[in-house]
Amino acid sequence: MNTEDALRQRRSVRAFLNKNVEPEKIKAILAAASHTPSGANMQPWQVAVVTGSSKQKLQSKIEDSFRSEESRKGDFQYYPLTWKHPYKRRRVNCGRQMYNALDIQRKEKQRRFEQWTANYRSFDAPVMLLFFLDSTMQTGAFLDCGMFLQSIMLSAMEYGLSTCTQASLSEFPEIIKENLGYPQDSTLVCGMALGYEDTSAAINSYRTPREEVESFTRFYA
Repeated sequence: MNTEDALRQRRSVRAFLNKNVEPEKIKAILAAASHTPSGANMQPWQVAVVTGSSKQKLQSKIEDSFRSEESRKGDFQYYPLTWKHPYKRRRVNCGRQMYNALDIQRKEKQRRFEQWTANYRSFDAPVMLLFFLDSTMQTGAFLDCGMFLQSIMLSAMEYGLSTCTQASLSEFPEIIKENLGYPQDSTLVCGMALGYEDTSAAINSYRTPREEVESFTRFYA
């Protein structure tokens, strides 16, 4: 698979087979992604690979906290505080596509809630990846980490694996750091579900559209 094909075919997968991912594949993906560029070659990313009983224990605590409506706050503000167009429209359309694929109506609040709760289990993928930055890192390290995430997602495709990056998991930094032994002053960037796609699942059937190049690019000659 060439690079352009990988970029076009990559998508966020939200239903996975009940099939473990071989540890050697995870290591190979991370080894490939380690070649991601970073400012001054800092390589600021830190990764937790959470599987098996450790994943079950952690996701149960996160989900329980979410269901009990405990207050939660990430280490940084991911989404805008005020949504404006075209970003608001794209966000709404993205959610609409997902719920339409699942045939969940707007009035079905409990079904919507349960579907959103699946975020905190990494959609029951066998692998939950969590990404951290040292407390000394600044905004530039987020750029490096973003490139690192993309490298992982593309590398995973080489091994027949699918992914979904998850900002939702960054809402529970205290629980995650305490359970995994990371310093509380470190920055939890996000999570990522990793596993084998369930191609029969309705939620994996839709594709979000992309803007034309001319809509976000200015050419100067």
